[in-house]
Parts: sequence; C-alpha cells; structure tokens
Amino acid sequence: MHWLKISLQWLLRLLFRVELKGMEHYEAAGDRVLIVANHVSLLDGLLLAVFLPDKVSFAIDTQWAKKFSLIVKLVNVFPMDGNNPLSIKGLVRNLQKDNKVVIFPEGRITVTGALMKVYPGPGMVAQRSGATILPLRIDGAQYSRFSYLKNKYRLRFFPKITLTICPPKTIKAPEHLSVSKRREYGANALYRIMTDMMFETSQFDTTILQAIISAAKTNGWNRVVIEDLKRAPLTYRSLLMRSFILGKALSDFTDKAENVGVFLPSAAANIVTVLALQAYGRIPAMLNFSVGAKGVISACETAALKNVITSRQFIEAAGLEDVIGELKQHVSIHYLEDQASKIGIADKLRGYWQARRPQAVIKSLCSNVRSIDPAIILFTSGSEGMPKGVVLSHRNIVANAVQIAARIDFGPGDIVLNALPMFHSFGLTGGTFLPLLSGMKTFLYPSPLHYKVIPDVAYHTKATVMFGTNTFLAGYAKYAHPYDFYNLRYVIAGAEKLRDETRDTWMHKFGVRILEGYGVTETSPVLSVNTPIACREGSVGRLLPGIEYQLEKVEGVAEGGRLHVKGPNIMLGYYLHDNPATLVPPKTRYGDGWHDTGDIVKVEDGFVTILGRAKRFAKIGGELVSLAAVEETAYQLWPDANHAVVSIFDERKGEKLMLLTTQQNAERSVLVSFSRGQGIAEINIPKEIIITKTMPLLGTGKVDFNGVKLLIEKRAAQ
Repeated sequence: MHWLKISLQWLLRLLFRVELKGMEHYEAAGDRVLIVANHVSLLDGLLLAVFLPDKVSFAIDTQWAKKFSLIVKLVNVFPMDGNNPLSIKGLVRNLQKDNKVVIFPEGRITVTGALMKVYPGPGMVAQRSGATILPLRIDGAQYSRFSYLKNKYRLRFFPKITLTICPPKTIKAPEHLSVSKRREYGANALYRIMTDMMFETSQFDTTILQAIISAAKTNGWNRVVIEDLKRAPLTYRSLLMRSFILGKALSDFTDKAENVGVFLPSAAANIVTVLALQAYGRIPAMLNFSVGAKGVISACETAALKNVITSRQFIEAAGLEDVIGELKQHVSIHYLEDQASKIGIADKLRGYWQARRPQAVIKSLCSNVRSIDPAIILFTSGSEGMPKGVVLSHRNIVANAVQIAARIDFGPGDIVLNALPMFHSFGLTGGTFLPLLSGMKTFLYPSPLHYKVIPDVAYHTKATVMFGTNTFLAGYAKYAHPYDFYNLRYVIAGAEKLRDETRDTWMHKFGVRILEGYGVTETSPVLSVNTPIACREGSVGRLLPGIEYQLEKVEGVAEGGRLHVKGPNIMLGYYLHDNPATLVPPKTRYGDGWHDTGDIVKVEDGFVTILGRAKRFAKIGGELVSLAAVEETAYQLWPDANHAVVSIFDERKGEKLMLLTTQQNAERSVLVSFSRGQGIAEINIPKEIIITKTMPLLGTGKVDFNGVKLLIEKRAAQ
C-alpha cells in the first residue's frame, strides 16, 4: 500500500498544504512509543496514518474502526473496547513488543475547539508498558468542513494543516500510590502533557498587533470584537483602521519608543489608543485614575512620562478636573476630542487603505519593534507600598493569553463583559487582549462599581464570560435578578481571595460556578486558574503551561513556601520611582528571569493554595501569624461585612493585631468566643476592633492596606 500512502500525501499536501514538524523528536522517542494527539476533525486519523513515517498501530474504538476502512489499509488497527479491561492489557502487551501506537486520549472529536477531558486509560497504558509518550498536535483541521465546530469557527474548505511532534515525555507515578491513585496520577500527568503541547506549539513569539492580525485572518476581518456604551461595534478591520488613523495624529507630538500615558476608562477609545501608540512604536503607560493626583503624578515620574492622552468627556463625567489640573503642571495633556478635530478626509482614506494591508503597514511603521520589546507599562496597586512601574513585553502578554486559552475553551462564540479597568492587568490581558486574540466579542463597561447596572448589561449583551474580583462579584450578586446571568459560561475571579459566601451565592442564585484564579501584575498577570476540567475548591487552580516554580522555605511557616516563578509571561522588569524609566530586570535567588511573587503558597497535585502574603504575616511573641487567616475567621463570624487586619507596633510583644470592620455591632468578646470555639489560639485574635462605615479600597476592588493602616493608626491615636 506504499503507492496509496504516497498518493494521499501528495493530495493532502495539495489541498491542505500539510506541514510536518518535529521529526527529530519522533526519532528520539525510541521504539516503544505511545503517540498522543489532540482530536479536532474527522481527518485526524488519515493525516497521521499518511504522514507518520512508519506503519504505526492505531488504538481505535471498535465501532469507529469499522467506519474507516481506508485508514485500516494504511495502519495496524488495535480495536479498543472501553467496556472491556482486557483491551487495556492487550494494548500494554502490544507496546511492550516495542511498537508505536497512536491514541486520541480525549476519546472524541472536540466540540469546543480546545482540549476536552482526557481519559485515564492512556496514562495507565504508558505507565504499565514503560512506553515513551510522544505528544503530537494537529492544528488547522479544526477550521475545515470535517470538524464539529461549524457554530464556533469560520470554517473553510481547505485550511492549512500543521502536524507538530513535541519532545518525548514519560509518566512515572510514585511507588507508594494505590492503583486508583496511580490511575488518577496518570490521567492528570497526561492532561498536563497535552496542555503543555497546546501552549508550546502556539505562536506567542510575536507582537500584539501581529497577533491581532493573525486572529483576524483566522476568525474573519469583519467579526465584531469590541463594543462599549456608545453601541458602535468595531470589527477587526475597523479597530485597526481607527488605530492607524489615531496613531498618525498621536505621532505628531510623541517620539519613537517614548512612554506615553493613557488616562482613560474601559471603553473602545482606550484600546484604540493603546493600539494606535503601538502601531507607531510608542509604549502606552496605563494610568490609574482612581489613586488621586498624587498617585498619578508619582506614576508619571516613575515612567518619565512627558505626554498623557485622555478625554474631556471622561474627565467631566468622572469629576477628575482637579486631578488633571495638578497633572498639567508635570506633563502635557492631550485630549482625544482635539485629535479627532484635526483628522481630515485624507487621514481617513489613508487609514482605510492601511487597514486593508496591515501587515505591510506595521512592517513599515514599527519594523524595529520585536516581541521581546516593551509593549505596555502598568503600575502595581500600591496596596502595601509605593507603586512600581511594571514593564510588559509583547511576548509576555500574548504568551499569557495563549497559556489561558490552552486550559479554557474560549472562542469566537463567546461574549466577554469587561467592567474591570484597563490600567489593571486583569482587565487588560484577561478582559481585553485575551478576547481579541481568541476572536471573542468584548463589551467594555467603564466602571466595575455600578453594581445595579452591570447585571442588566450582562443580560442585554448575552455575556458568556465575566471577570471580576470578589468585591465586585459580591456586589453584582446582591442586586442582580436571578436571570440576569442566564447566558454565562464562565465567571473567573482573581486579584483577591474569593469568599465562600460569594461562591455559594452565585451557585445558588444564578447556578454559576465561579472559577478562582491567581496572578500578579508582574506575570501579565495569570499564573494559575481553576477550570471546568480541573477545579479544586479553596485553591486557585493549577499553574498554567510554561511556568516553572520554586518554593522558598519561610522561617516560622510550617507548610508551603514563598513562590518564585519563571516563564514567558514574566515581565521585562520594574521602573522604580527613585530611578525613573530605568529597567530593573527580574532576578531572585534562583537566577535571572525569576520573579518573587511575595506570596506564601502550598502546591498539592499541581493545585496552588494561597496561604498569605509574605508581608502580611506578623511576628507576635516570636511566632508568625497570618493576617489573612485572622481575616478569614472574622469573615466566618460576620460574612456580610468587610474586614481587614493589620499589625501595628506594640511595646510588650513587638506587634499587635488590629481589625478594621464594617460590621457595625462588632464586639471583641464575641470574636474571642467564636475563635475559641473554632480552636483558634489567642495569638490569632485581634487585640482591638475598629468599626468603619466603608472599607478603604483601591480602584481594582482590592483592600487598600495602606489606607487601612492609616485609618487604624488615626483612630488609635484619638
């Protein structure tokens, strides 16, 4: 049948431009090999049978084997019966004879576009047979008429198909595990291998604009991707056209590679401004308008900003005239309304033409910009000290979007409601760039604090995806109608700990499970996230593909350690206020490129559990006390209030705990009684309780611990 294989190779290459990569990994895998591939179309079996060099065996369900007689002629078929355990044993014996066997661990063709659940059988087969696992990604066939994704993607007759063979892997469970635990270990390990494969074979070594162009080619230039309260939808084409037009206007008063401030809410104008600056080789610095004049001026000084872009309409609506008045003394303010008035018909025609050949235009305007160059400057929240400038590269942001997409099946059928500010990394990467690069439509809402309005916006926009902090999600749940979130598939929480009360309310009132994730600005930001396939309550999910980690032992902390991470999403470095616009690359005791998150965590079965911030431990009587754990006790007692614990100087024990709470009838005696009933030691009970009407919060919804400490010290002094 050699002639048949050669003929089919020629035909498939002609029609689908099939490309086979990574043959060196195939040769390095040895003789006893289990080839695991993702399953995206009816073409998959034929593609592997035709393009893999040897006559490999295929482990196929007996019913499917009868349907594909052509494949049966090209390969050795090992019929599998999922209800017969002898099939697994037979496959193990087959591999032990030093054969190569192909299997699709998902057991079915994907209907989501992403990896579906991975069955435990292939992992057990690999362990028992001692076979090397060879991951193989099939990419492109999901866009063909042979896939099951006609309602999700823009299907074509003959899309380009790429087969990528990744480096070989092995699975070896610890000897002490029981048979059932070994089975679970093998399934989890194989799923990680598959998601790592999806990430590693994706293109993320590119600039943001190039990635958007690639997404437009995949999903269609006329797909609507951005909308805001003005209800003027932007397609990929119109988004780039507006960006090119505005970019030309902004280039008149800015220089190449200049850091330029962006002082705008979450709206279409914000993302257009960001892309406009990037198109002309400028670097947008996202300014937090919720921190007041002093905070904004500090950020401008840290990033050495000379020019700031904003909008008169926004300044008036948000009541920020005083902030702009002070800011004008330090930088030049430029209003989008003024820039729009300067744009003539010739500029619009030029932009129209440029949007039809964006690749060539970008090559002309910013050919010297590389994926590893700065793309955006964000600023840390300042919840525990002076904000720092965080410089993220194009590669950082694109890689993080790809990492998330490798674990969760986002796609063109989804509609994202993003009310998070774009000066926050969660709102920028998760709420804006991830949808753009995945073909999703994003509805941008200017403020996450409109608790009564946002649920209704979700209802009318038919949102399927939402991102939020615990504070914001709890606020929406309080005012929302039970049917407002009827269309939601995913609600992802981050930036602060998700409270059990918030999780339970969303589940019982809306029937929606909140998936908690974790990240920091310095990691673009997502490090881990729970998913429908792998979710553990109380954890923040498994670390994303491509991320290495180390746990540094912390004196006085019994379990876990201080988390250090490394990966393609780790920032280029910091800008510090005392050394403006001078990049300080990340480095820890583990070497260059590593970032110290400052969080104390434990990792079990790959799931990360946050124990607390390193800075949020107090040393009392020689023992370390987690302030987050003390807050958790207060939340258990008074779940409907907000609580924050800080430590202040104490002459007798060095430090003492102080609780700031919005529980108006809070009494320490009640807290003491409750804590003792929970078996909590006296050292973990706050010495004083201070009641406030409102908790100091940052614009991102996180507790402002600097503000909390100042308020407590002021009250204590009084």
